[in-house]
Amino acid sequence: MQYVAPLWLPGGNLQTIWPALYARRVGAPLLAYRRERWNTPDGDFIDVDFLDAAGSGPKPLLVLFHGLEGSSKSHYAEAFAAFAMVRGWDYAVPHFRGCSGELNLAPRAYHSGDYEEIGWILGRMRAQRGGPERSAAPPQASEHPLGGQRGHEVPSVGAPILAAGVSLGGNALLRWTEEAGDEAAKLVSAVASISAPLDLAAGGAAIGRGFNRLVYTRMFLSTMKPKALAKLAQHPGLFDRDKLLAAQDLYAFDNVFTAPLHGFRDTDDYWARGSAKPHLDAIRIPALAVNATNDPFVPADSLPRQSQVGRHVTLWQPAHGGHVGFPLGAPPGHVRGMPERVGGWLAQHLSA
Repeated sequence: MQYVAPLWLPGGNLQTIWPALYARRVGAPLLAYRRERWNTPDGDFIDVDFLDAAGSGPKPLLVLFHGLEGSSKSHYAEAFAAFAMVRGWDYAVPHFRGCSGELNLAPRAYHSGDYEEIGWILGRMRAQRGGPERSAAPPQASEHPLGGQRGHEVPSVGAPILAAGVSLGGNALLRWTEEAGDEAAKLVSAVASISAPLDLAAGGAAIGRGFNRLVYTRMFLSTMKPKALAKLAQHPGLFDRDKLLAAQDLYAFDNVFTAPLHGFRDTDDYWARGSAKPHLDAIRIPALAVNATNDPFVPADSLPRQSQVGRHVTLWQPAHGGHVGFPLGAPPGHVRGMPERVGGWLAQHLSA
């Protein structure tokens, strides 16, 4: 796979910011998403947006896990949707809790190492399309998410599922793939991560300094803090309000909110246990990890080398692309090239 950035968009920051704000996402207008609300085993819910490909009969399903504060309307999500429609695939974007436009109910949100949630979502996708559901349920689950006993299976042959994850969603997807081991093949044919911070500590340090702190950190906290305060109103005493308001970077925010709400001792514990990089040799299905080496969020020296991953993992580390950018074409450019390359790689593994 090759990628060459347009000359008119030099540098990782331009290749990150311009595609998100101005580049064309799709070649033709997309159909409206069809939304399903799924009740979780711990009494909460997530919202999943679907696009159903034309035609009858079983079709491959591409599942996209979005990034931090993303949604089905994110530029990369709509670009992947356009790719799926051209291919004749069904498409789904599960929203992490609190990201679909409505605050979730439980005293938790989502995080970069949320592999239990990924497993539950993919297990339910698999069950809906035919095939056994054998995935770990989210914490506090007491019964099978589709009802009945945990050993229940639906017919063993079903339409294939491919999964991709962007940034936070990519790291979480790879963490699930690592934890699932050989069992992952029962749910998906192949997985891909795009611009994932596979070393969360390195990524957290990078986004917390200089230009990144002024622009990207401020952007993320502008939506994360209000959501956290809404969660505190929903569950009084959940965390220290003053400490959250004082947080000026993701490290401090995660220390007050993300880490304790999801069972981690502190930010350092969360970032260490949530990072996919140390466990990439545990993956047992085809997996692609895409990271531009000029990504402002993900330092190039933190990226894995081929000697550090297992034989099932393919690394693609182009020199340009920024963070989930990879723009192409004359101004204003478009962002369809990355989904086409990643989707094409995933398609090669459908027959497996």
